[in-house]
Amino acid sequence: MSGDTCLTSLCSTSGAKPKTCKYRGGSFGNKYVRLNVGGSLYYTTVKVLTRHDTMLKAMFSGRMEVLTDKEGWILIDRCGKHFGAILSYLRDDSVVLPKSTQEIKELMAEAKYYLIQELVDICQAALQEKKDCYQPVCTVPVITSPKEEDQLIAIVTKPVVKLLYNRSNNKYSYTSNSDDNLLKNIELFDKLSLRFNGRVLFIKDVLGDEICCWSYYGQGRKHAEVCCTSIVYTTEKKQTKVEFPEARIYEETLNILLYETPRVPDNSLLEATSRNRSQASHSEDEEVFELRDRVRRIHVKRYSTYDDRQLSHQSAYRD
Repeated sequence: MSGDTCLTSLCSTSGAKPKTCKYRGGSFGNKYVRLNVGGSLYYTTVKVLTRHDTMLKAMFSGRMEVLTDKEGWILIDRCGKHFGAILSYLRDDSVVLPKSTQEIKELMAEAKYYLIQELVDICQAALQEKKDCYQPVCTVPVITSPKEEDQLIAIVTKPVVKLLYNRSNNKYSYTSNSDDNLLKNIELFDKLSLRFNGRVLFIKDVLGDEICCWSYYGQGRKHAEVCCTSIVYTTEKKQTKVEFPEARIYEETLNILLYETPRVPDNSLLEATSRNRSQASHSEDEEVFELRDRVRRIHVKRYSTYDDRQLSHQSAYRD
């Protein structure tokens, strides 16, 4: 190789073991050298390696000993993943930093090892900028009024899951497990908001009229509701019970994903199933309108007075 400057005359290459020698740059500044950095192979010139006052300059100007193998490759016992970026900075005084924070930290560690303080400063500045511009993984809006809720649901194109919880909105004492179940509902909401982040918009309501209620919206309208509170009778008094219907909450969350992508009418299907508007009766139009506006609700009927006790065992489920 014409660019080889490993000075084999100074280091015998006949043996199998690596040899240690002092590398003399001298007039070989424009000659290529072969570097083996942790198993990654690089070609560069002595001029590049000695351009800045770094540990590499000390190695290739004769001030430090270098290790070579039997084929003349100069061995550097460091990870070679970011050595290309090191060479780029030595060559041009500029470098394209990695995108991830972890890789920038790795590059900064290599720059510290090679005593390239300017590159260390660049990495530190980039890490600080990333820290200042940190974007949260998941953002959950907290609504403060029904008007704000309607506006938010109207402008988003994603399905919406709302959790309303307001523990103070209660006129009776709670059952023994209610507080735990309320926390379980909140924890599940947090887990789902992380699991479906980017696909579903999760919002919280802490000022509503319910104690714990899940609502599901798709394409601008409500499709389902899971109310987790009911009134139960004890020996002497009424109590509020908060439940944790985990399976039902998961089911409705998966169902709302059906509204993730706006529905596009199938022209062939519309043509095959279309009929004359004049043949459709007024009652059929009303039925279609009613089905469109129907909301599925799963909860135990609540009541506020003793006279409504007969409603306590009635469940409302509208499909």
